[in-house]
Amino acid sequence: MTLVWLLLIPGIGGAVAWMAGGRHPNLPRRIALAVLAIDFIIALSLIGPAMSSAIPAGHAAWIASFERPWIPQLGISFELYLDGLSLVLILLTIALGFISVVISWTEITDRVGLFHANLLWSVTGVIGVFLALDLFLFFFFWELMLVPMYFLIALWGHEHRFYAAIKFFIFTQGSGLLMLVAILVLVFVHQQTTGHFTFDYLALLGTKMNPTMAFWLMLGFFIAFAVKLPAVPFHTWLPDAHTAAPTAGSVLLAGILLKTGAYGLIRFVVPLFPDAAHAFAPYAMTLGVIGILYAALLAYGQNDMKRLVAYSSVSHMGFVLLGVFAWNTLALQGVVIQMLAHGVSTGALFILVGALQERIHTRDMRQMGGLWGSIPHLSAFGMVFAIASLGLPGLGNFIGEFLILLGSFQVGVPLTVIAAIGLVAGAAYALLLVQRAFHGNAAPHDETAAKPCDLTAPHLLVMAGLFLALLGLGLYPQPVFDQVAAGLAVVQHDGTPSTGPTTQFAEATP
Repeated sequence: MTLVWLLLIPGIGGAVAWMAGGRHPNLPRRIALAVLAIDFIIALSLIGPAMSSAIPAGHAAWIASFERPWIPQLGISFELYLDGLSLVLILLTIALGFISVVISWTEITDRVGLFHANLLWSVTGVIGVFLALDLFLFFFFWELMLVPMYFLIALWGHEHRFYAAIKFFIFTQGSGLLMLVAILVLVFVHQQTTGHFTFDYLALLGTKMNPTMAFWLMLGFFIAFAVKLPAVPFHTWLPDAHTAAPTAGSVLLAGILLKTGAYGLIRFVVPLFPDAAHAFAPYAMTLGVIGILYAALLAYGQNDMKRLVAYSSVSHMGFVLLGVFAWNTLALQGVVIQMLAHGVSTGALFILVGALQERIHTRDMRQMGGLWGSIPHLSAFGMVFAIASLGLPGLGNFIGEFLILLGSFQVGVPLTVIAAIGLVAGAAYALLLVQRAFHGNAAPHDETAAKPCDLTAPHLLVMAGLFLALLGLGLYPQPVFDQVAAGLAVVQHDGTPSTGPTTQFAEATP
């Protein structure tokens, strides 16, 4: 029941926060903080080796599970499984949800109860995505997490928020429906092969089908996850969504929702369709490299600080796509660290952009400059997280990108060399942000206007915590590697993970 409580607590907490909104605006905030703190403690209690006594024989990678019939006539069950990969992503989800509540304390003053309800329901949907192993249940949570995010953007966003929210919903909903079609076809193919109608992931592993069918089904899953990642050319919804979203919405988007796309690639695309993914790997890795360079170039050309950070997200997630389809131990370890470090560093940058906009009422870097003298704490953290984003050694982003490049080098040297150029491009736009916003001459401003205030104590605590998390990932990532090791092992056709390193796929990939 522990996994069920991980879902129920934020789900029910969202409803309670909504109802409490009419009494006092601070009550929903406190409820949300309490709910997420309890959920985080429950998730922390699950850290450790797989509890084999509670898991079916042969599934040693799973830490905990919960399974009950849901719609047995259609082979659908309420099937939740947790492994190390799911656990670290759930911890990231809850932590960033908690931080989103803290940094929204003064920003969100309208319909506070409904805002925190949507925030908690979005967290619920994401946790469900990381736990569901019944493919119908996975699709249910995949769609569930989109609806609250739509309302967060549309109701509490900035300029052009309705356009951005609708664009976000169309892209993600459309790709989700494509995945649903692929799921249904996979289930019918499995029924024709085995006579058993089921949506169970472990049963569907190794379903025999002709290569053409496998390729098209793999492509259906891949596009759905590539849109959410997002990968070029499916990325165009992200800058608009980030620009329009409130600060908490941007943190959830960058830190959590994008990770569901990467998780889907690791959990579903390659294990369900290994041969098709093998054949598609060079093209997927090429898309990843294109995304790294193209998005970095677009980031460099931005004047809106929030759009710059948004395009940097697309560039960094290109490394994730590259590493997933390199599919070896080093690359996959790098992918996990990159997902965590990106969630922390980019989430921090969006928090700082939101705090800056709240103080000087603009995100245009042409109207900034010389801010270090008036808001030194905000400027210092801005510099720290900008250089973390460019991959400074000693911080988590460096470990992730280094391992991805090291792993992909074993697969394709030319693509890896080109991807490494993205590190130089990342340094260019990160240093451009620091120079234009925080250094140089101060932009002309109204002399009668009040001097902007620096970061408040809650923001300082959040920034310090995020920096320590990045430093920990950069200096000692081994606990994360140990936790996710079993979950990153190659999944065999019988649903059990292998014990050896995942090098065979990589060596066979052109």
